[in-house]
Amino acid sequence: MPIRLENVAVAVRDLDAAIAFFTDLGLTVLGRDTVSGEWCDTAVGLDGNHAKIAMLQTPDGHGRLELFEYLHPDAIETEPTMPNEIGMHRVAFSVDDLDEALAIAARHGCHPLRGVGQYEDVYRLTYVRGPSGIIVMLAEELQKQ
Repeated sequence: MPIRLENVAVAVRDLDAAIAFFTDLGLTVLGRDTVSGEWCDTAVGLDGNHAKIAMLQTPDGHGRLELFEYLHPDAIETEPTMPNEIGMHRVAFSVDDLDEALAIAARHGCHPLRGVGQYEDVYRLTYVRGPSGIIVMLAEELQKQ
């Protein structure tokens, strides 16, 4: 059976703020909608499910990120995810210029968890605490082709 990754979905507190962050990093909005109804309750597994959503795409056209802002039921706030927690870990992006990406993130009040590390002579990378506490990995390949 062929399989391919459709998208990664993340619930956020403020859809517009999350869209601004990710579009400033270079993703584009493919579409926005508000979803609800029996089909949505069934698919998601929440009664009365009602959310604003947006689908974003990476510039290469291969990666998609779906963002949800729940209107009903109320979103559940938890402590920010830590890198070693079981479950959804992070969303990762390759960037051409890590310093530029970090400057963009900083304009949104988003900063590295600790700093920038270098993996051998292959990558410079960092984990940024993004909008709604999302962990976003940004990685710059050092040996560009």
